[in-house]
Amino acid sequence: MGFDVGVVPFNPDGWGPPDLPGAAPLLGGAVATASIPFAPFSRSDKLGRIADWTRNPGHPGAHGHHGAAAVSRDSVFDFSSADDSLAAAAEDSSFSLVDAKPPPKHPRFGPKWRFNQRPQLPQRRDEEVEAKRREAEKERARRERHYQNHRSHHHQGFRGNQQNTAKPSVDIQPDWTILEQIPFANFTKLSFAVADQPEDLLVCGAVDSYDRAYDRVNPKTARRLERFKNRQFFKITTTDDPIIRRLAEEDKATVFATDAILAALMCTPRSILSWDIVVQRVGNKLFFDKREGSQLDLLTVNETAQEQLPENKDDINSAPALAVEATYINQNFSQQVLVRDGEKVTFDEPNPFASENEEAAPVCYRYRRWKLDDDISIIARCEVHAAGVDPSGARQFLTLNALNEFDPKITGVDWKQKLESQRGAVLATELKNNANKLARWTAQALLSGADMMKLGYVSRVHPRDHFNHSILTVMGYKPRDFATQINLNTANMWGIVKSIVDICMKFEEGKYVLVKDPAKPQMRIYQVPNDAFENDYVEEPLPEEEQIRPATDDVDATAQEMDAAAEAEANKATTQGGEGEKSADAAAA
Repeated sequence: MGFDVGVVPFNPDGWGPPDLPGAAPLLGGAVATASIPFAPFSRSDKLGRIADWTRNPGHPGAHGHHGAAAVSRDSVFDFSSADDSLAAAAEDSSFSLVDAKPPPKHPRFGPKWRFNQRPQLPQRRDEEVEAKRREAEKERARRERHYQNHRSHHHQGFRGNQQNTAKPSVDIQPDWTILEQIPFANFTKLSFAVADQPEDLLVCGAVDSYDRAYDRVNPKTARRLERFKNRQFFKITTTDDPIIRRLAEEDKATVFATDAILAALMCTPRSILSWDIVVQRVGNKLFFDKREGSQLDLLTVNETAQEQLPENKDDINSAPALAVEATYINQNFSQQVLVRDGEKVTFDEPNPFASENEEAAPVCYRYRRWKLDDDISIIARCEVHAAGVDPSGARQFLTLNALNEFDPKITGVDWKQKLESQRGAVLATELKNNANKLARWTAQALLSGADMMKLGYVSRVHPRDHFNHSILTVMGYKPRDFATQINLNTANMWGIVKSIVDICMKFEEGKYVLVKDPAKPQMRIYQVPNDAFENDYVEEPLPEEEQIRPATDDVDATAQEMDAAAEAEANKATTQGGEGEKSADAAAA
């Protein structure tokens, strides 16, 4: 019996067989729509076979002789039978991905065998589940950014948890009257350009030359930090300066201050800890002073860091202890990097604060005047710590300051390992943790007219030893270039000073106090009695643990402790050295 293909009709209206009732028969006389079974399907079903000419048409005894041909014709297109459904299901269930990895070998016998059985994760995830997971991740990231933005403040390094523990630098008395509250956001928008260059009215003191050998010091050739016990460091306030009193009597300016006080005002938006400045209005003149016992001369450590230092005074890594240690290191560093027994550079007048029998630290005091407008001019006493020579042979003025490392685990950067290969990373970390201190040093260098500012990196010999330190390296920067690097705008600095001077000029004659709020980024101005902070002024007594000692007393006490510890270590080393020599002699014998 031959294979009858049949007649394929032509459909002029489209694809497929025509819909006419009298269509030509297909495949041995069967009509297309009647002989081919239709199985409903959806778009998600897998594509299968259209016809199977090799399949078994069924049990031969199930149909008669006459129906065998019809069954064999129709069954090639029929996949709806139960046998075919079971076969397809069996075929689908037997499908699995081929994994070339050997199966894990688990002990089938033992007490832990039943706990080692883990349900296998599905090998593929549905697209909808994957899309939902991505949306959830995006939502979580968005909420985290929103939370961080609301948690952090607009100025750098603000810490919300400090609101509960921080205290003002001065005890606010009930009889003080608050006059102004200035948010730091107002300071960041100010700008004022000083038209003329500053004028040097008088230069006093004497300085030594900078020892350029310290520019070649690195962590492998670190030098031990020495102690200068007999040298006196003077931090005289504005109204106690005899030169400023003489210039005020000669009516040389209307505003008088020191470089440290002006730098604190210029860098106000970067400050976190509380500080205060006394303002005295006498006639048409303003005097910006430090009160007795002020902490303004103490150097802060990790002030703008994210993690707050502990306040326990017994801890060597607490904020008060580190401030005294940093000030002590800064003073000794500024003397060690000078040329010993060299020729001093002298100026118009000697040191106005040193007596004949005292060994004063070599410092140059430059009394400089800036003209803000036709009515207001400022005189400030600025300090220069050393003299040098540039490559062309011209004289340079230098400022000397030291950064100190106390514990690499807290700061996150080990200077002894990173300073030689990643100096930029070390400086970036310090700019993040000590932004206010570095900005103040830069402002003081700009005010003094220094040509270079030297930054020393001083670290503890051991993280738990706060008596012994070593100089790891010294870096030099031009003040204007460094100010640009740390985003310190000179126009904004002078804008802050000009605005504060204008506000204070509107007040009546008397005494006022500028206080940086310890918990909020704002400055408050109080009117205080004229005898406030004098010897006969009676304040409400503070608890003993909250009393603030003068900065000089803290540094002197710490110096005595460090000297005593150094002598004890020297005696111990001498004793151990003697015992070692005896042991060596015995071993040689």
